[in-house]
Amino acid sequence: MRICLHQPDIAGNVGTILRLAACTGVAVDIVEPCGFAFGDRALRRAGMDYADAVEIRRHADFDAFQRSGTSRLVLLTTTGGTRLDAAQFTPDDILVMGAEGSGVPPHVHDAAELRVRIPMRPGYRSLNVAVAAGIALAEALRQTAGWPGDAGTAMEDES
Repeated sequence: MRICLHQPDIAGNVGTILRLAACTGVAVDIVEPCGFAFGDRALRRAGMDYADAVEIRRHADFDAFQRSGTSRLVLLTTTGGTRLDAAQFTPDDILVMGAEGSGVPPHVHDAAELRVRIPMRPGYRSLNVAVAAGIALAEALRQTAGWPGDAGTAMEDES
């Protein structure tokens, strides 16, 4: 399981998602450009001491990301046709999150094999991207027995 952040706008959200990834043992792909100055120093600051515990792959653009040998892309989108609670995840899925202000462009939307939305009350546009990542990742890990300490995971629970 991986999380892909497509051209994220807000460093704080990237830091929160890196912390989520460190705690759950998933890798993160970052498709550039980012909406903030991005470098190893900024990454460590945004992810605090958790960034060093995450496998992070940076990609110059979406084409470079796809050339890296991606698995099935599962796009989290407010226009997704499949509700999160009806989606069927696999252990190799990559959960794609769009930019906070604009989502993803049409070619990224079209590249996703599965488009998932998190059900919300009528009249609300969207969740914070880091919150959405946490909700979707939790359901994907639950379905695939991918939580740290579950049989078959690469990272064991240290407690």
